[in-house]
Amino acid sequence: QVQLVESGGGLVQAGGSLRLSCAASGRTFSSYLMGWFRQAPGKEREFVAAIRGSGGNTYYDDSVKGRFTISRDNAKSMGYLQMNSLKPEDTAVYYCAVLLSGRYYSASGYSYWGQGTQVTVSS
Repeated sequence: QVQLVESGGGLVQAGGSLRLSCAASGRTFSSYLMGWFRQAPGKEREFVAAIRGSGGNTYYDDSVKGRFTISRDNAKSMGYLQMNSLKPEDTAVYYCAVLLSGRYYSASGYSYWGQGTQVTVSS
């Protein structure tokens, strides 16, 4: 079992920044790929970014590439998503998740999810 708790969401103006955190407990956090997904009202959950257990490889959706940065601190069992140059279309509930098997961009492969944190970007 892995327990995940997100924090850091909030209301920000367009062009602003937020840093999301994901606190993990349970299984050895460093063994698994961690991902961030988001879900806007009326839309499906979509991939945002992912990072390998070692932190050596990162992956981003094109919509956030160059604006968001994913990172992790395995010693603290923490994951992060730094979000810069935020846009109104980034408004969503953001979830961190841990992948046990499957493709990093597919939500179906992630076995453990946090409760989500709301990010609202005003225009």
